[in-house]
Amino acid sequence: MGDDKQGIGLLGGSFDPVHNGHLAIAQSFLESEYISELWVLPAPDPPHKKHSLTNYDIRLKMLKVAFGQMDDVCINEVEKKLSYPSYTVQTVKYLNEKHPDSSFFLCIGEDSAVDFTEWFQWQEILDYCNLLIARRSTTDGSGPNEKVLEKVRFVSHQPVDISSTEIRKRAGQGKDISTMVPEG
Repeated sequence: MGDDKQGIGLLGGSFDPVHNGHLAIAQSFLESEYISELWVLPAPDPPHKKHSLTNYDIRLKMLKVAFGQMDDVCINEVEKKLSYPSYTVQTVKYLNEKHPDSSFFLCIGEDSAVDFTEWFQWQEILDYCNLLIARRSTTDGSGPNEKVLEKVRFVSHQPVDISSTEIRKRAGQGKDISTMVPEG
């Protein structure tokens, strides 16, 4: 990948719901030297999710509100246009074809990086992009597979310990979630 290409980060997920941890990791990726903008890619119906998701349009609206004040962030609906199931490999392949002047970085957390070799067609994903991994300040030493490491760049990140599952549970019980999600 040439140095003259614009670096674009791709942050995908179900974002059900989007929370402060997503905003914090997005900021860490943007502060890196590798990308000049971050595209947030909501998954319409991720094949690996076992629970039913909140309606896509509602999740999309939440993302637009949550990331609305962050510079250099774009909510991109590309995965809604692609055929089901929505696998990362087809997304990065499509984006490379549509944006040949860009250099893409798949932005993931260190926990996801450990399991990256279990992703559908993970080797082909690396043909189309590098991985930008948010490294936790405290780690147990397990990291990405050695075959993956040559396509990895790390950014430092102080994680915010929040899960969408916990937010859904608390909201379902009528408990306060205001400290876990963006104000909007």
